[in-house]
Amino acid sequence: MSNKKFHLSEEGTDTSIELPVLSSTLGQDVIDIAKVPETGCFTFDPGFGATASCESAITFIDGGKGVLLHRGYPIEQLAAKSDFLETCYLLINGELPSASEKKAFEQTIKDHNNVESSVEQFMAGFSQGSHPMAMLCAVVAAISATYHDSTDVANADDRNLTIIRLLAKMPILAAMCHKHFSGQPYVAPNNDLSYSENFLNMMFGEPGKEPNISPVLAKAMDLIFLLHADHEQNASTSTVRLSGSSGANPFACIAAGIAALWGPAHGGANQAVLEMLEEIGDEKNIDEFILRAKDKEDSFRLMGFGHRVYKNFDPRAKVMKETCDEVLAELGLDNEPLLKIAKRLEQIALEDEYFVEKKLYPNVDFYSGIIMKAIGISPEMFTVIFATGRTVGWISHWNEMLSNPYRIGRPRQRYTGYTKRDYPA
Repeated sequence: MSNKKFHLSEEGTDTSIELPVLSSTLGQDVIDIAKVPETGCFTFDPGFGATASCESAITFIDGGKGVLLHRGYPIEQLAAKSDFLETCYLLINGELPSASEKKAFEQTIKDHNNVESSVEQFMAGFSQGSHPMAMLCAVVAAISATYHDSTDVANADDRNLTIIRLLAKMPILAAMCHKHFSGQPYVAPNNDLSYSENFLNMMFGEPGKEPNISPVLAKAMDLIFLLHADHEQNASTSTVRLSGSSGANPFACIAAGIAALWGPAHGGANQAVLEMLEEIGDEKNIDEFILRAKDKEDSFRLMGFGHRVYKNFDPRAKVMKETCDEVLAELGLDNEPLLKIAKRLEQIALEDEYFVEKKLYPNVDFYSGIIMKAIGISPEMFTVIFATGRTVGWISHWNEMLSNPYRIGRPRQRYTGYTKRDYPA
């Protein structure tokens, strides 16, 4: 706790309460407002833009400086030196694993690399072409029935087993959503492959055929998972925490997070990038759309540029840009029409005075959308892949909350409806 204190007083009276300041290891300290209701008022903060809803030691973001730390490690260093499963271990446990711990962790994931046969029956209930996010949300919620009676959220061992199950099964479920969406047969998991190789094989392989996964594409997919693993108290993570605070089944909590992520203002941004590129249609139209983007009266917006949190640059985008170039070179797609539009937009955003002044730099959604398009992933699957990577962040925050004293979430409101009135005679 800081020595600093704030005093809240009502003008014209002697009423005053003392609000202690709680210190943070990085970023803003926070004012403890627990005593504010003693004044007869609540605080009012629509969207929780100025409210810390919890304490957490997992991820730190400084949007002004373009900093993203997982357990203290810069995202740039993790992207360069780590991989997705090692970063998962870090987010869950707080420290990087030793070589033997990493090997054991990876093997434990493989030991749970399966889903019940009932999942296929459940998926069969969706018509072909059903949106993959709808299927993913529903099937993850449905799996809560399988593990409902055997999961005690107050038990640390049960929580750890749940974490492993989710990390192992989410890529399988995501790939099944893709296969069902596109009307193709499912491909079984292959424990001879790495996490990302296995995912790509389940996405694009054929039953009974030997896997043939490009190392460049596997590395790119692993990086997409890693760069989306956690992003502090965003809408979907807060949803998982709020759901979990009631003691709900963890699979149901993750399904709630998937539902929150589905929104175009959150996880749907990379899909919106591809839709924007398709709307532009041709390089010759770019200048027209740039003028529209600069016109405040025009509803058109460039998607994938700028970020609500990062007021300077998105540190994940720098890493993703390099991988994007590698993927396009590997696949020989430098001249693909939509990708040519994307590269030209990137150049304009980095050089045009209007975008530079407003710091509308390409963000992680811009590059990840291009990469997934190049790999052959349909835009409807983009947010499903986001959810697959973000699951470790969601479940890490859920576990952190349940590992410490916590209260059920119960936001207050400013009521602006009718006062009491009588039912008509």
